[in-house]
Amino acid sequence: MGSNAKRSINGGFRRFRLGRPWCEAIELANGRKLIVRPIEPADAIMLTKSFGYLTPEEIRFRFLHPLRELTPDYARSLTRLDHDRSFALVVVEAVPPKQALIGAVGRVTIDEQMPEAEFAIIVGREISGFGLGTYLLKKLVEWCRKKKLELIYGHVMMENKPMLNLARKLGFKLRMEASNPGLVRVEKRLNQDSRPTSRSNPISLPDGLPG
Repeated sequence: MGSNAKRSINGGFRRFRLGRPWCEAIELANGRKLIVRPIEPADAIMLTKSFGYLTPEEIRFRFLHPLRELTPDYARSLTRLDHDRSFALVVVEAVPPKQALIGAVGRVTIDEQMPEAEFAIIVGREISGFGLGTYLLKKLVEWCRKKKLELIYGHVMMENKPMLNLARKLGFKLRMEASNPGLVRVEKRLNQDSRPTSRSNPISLPDGLPG
């Protein structure tokens, strides 16, 4: 990782800056080494391969519905971004590129008609529990602020308690949407003085959900 890299400690991992925008090396508390960087079109093949290591629950929590396979066309669409409107980070193994599995992805896309963006995050079980989900969401919020957006939001399944707790910890508001039973909308206003932009029809959260 180099002796000249700046190092910082964040929860269950250490970060080493690599001198490129949005790129860092990470060493987990268990010694596992990873690289965080923007997604690239060449990641489509490894994204498809890495999908095969996800559990059905992990897939459902990320895509909000069951998905049996990540087709090559779908994988290509996830890696070829309109960089004016979209941003995505991948967490990959620190091994030769052709061997490196993708362990986590965080992405955000700006709405076409509103000054807000929708995010989605997945962290595979093999590298979960170290704070990478929090790290990725903070990076997505940072990107949205650089774009001068007013709000970032996501849709989370009601039973995905870790993601709901993560969002709440980072200051997101949680609300049910009458039009989407079983989903919770999590949103964070990036400019407290901006006008409301939410188009949801919120109702009360059920008992047991973090509010």
